[in-house]
Amino acid sequence: MTGERLHGIKGCVFDAYGTLFDFNSAVARCRDVLGEQADTLSRIWREKQLQYTWLRSLMGRHEDFWKVTGDALDFAMRSLEIRDEALRERLMSLYRVLDAFPEVPATLEALKSGGFKTAILSNGSPEMLLSVVQGTGIAHLLDAVLSVEAVGIYKPHPSVYKIAVDSLSLDAEAICFVSANAWDAHGASAFGLKVVWCNRYGQSREILPGAADVEVSTLAEIPSIVGIRD
Repeated sequence: MTGERLHGIKGCVFDAYGTLFDFNSAVARCRDVLGEQADTLSRIWREKQLQYTWLRSLMGRHEDFWKVTGDALDFAMRSLEIRDEALRERLMSLYRVLDAFPEVPATLEALKSGGFKTAILSNGSPEMLLSVVQGTGIAHLLDAVLSVEAVGIYKPHPSVYKIAVDSLSLDAEAICFVSANAWDAHGASAFGLKVVWCNRYGQSREILPGAADVEVSTLAEIPSIVGIRD
């Protein structure tokens, strides 16, 4: 972090997959079966999962994130010539109980203790989000768990980010949106939210409308950015 601070923030809204929850953890638990193919499968699965959300949005052919996630896994397994229905079912089940990144509970606890509203805003279906939130034990640290299913289109469509404004009853500039997905950070900024990009993996900056107000490498930096002192 470069010392930036965001002022006037009253609520912090987090993306889910890749930001709070490690989408790689599902495949990691199947290394016993996948071996050297594990990392490649995880990468293709995630890439196709995102691509299919964008393509379905452009086509006007929405399906919920569980369907998209399954379709993306099918593509990934087919591309690697993995034919194992039991493994597919295992991976899909594990996607409902992903691991939270280590700093997540303490970060949310600090924000709640500091008087900030906290929420998730995700592509995930309500059922998927409920499962992973309960499984990681963070439900009591969230004021709301918000899904794109409320508007029937995926990020980065502006109507998705408006869900946070409406649900928290806050002005856009009073919301700090946090995402580890650069394209998501740009989408939220273009809508008008204040944005922190958690660049966990040292990625290059995207060339898109909008821009993150602050870039960090871990969510542990969020409380100080919004004015909470240690």
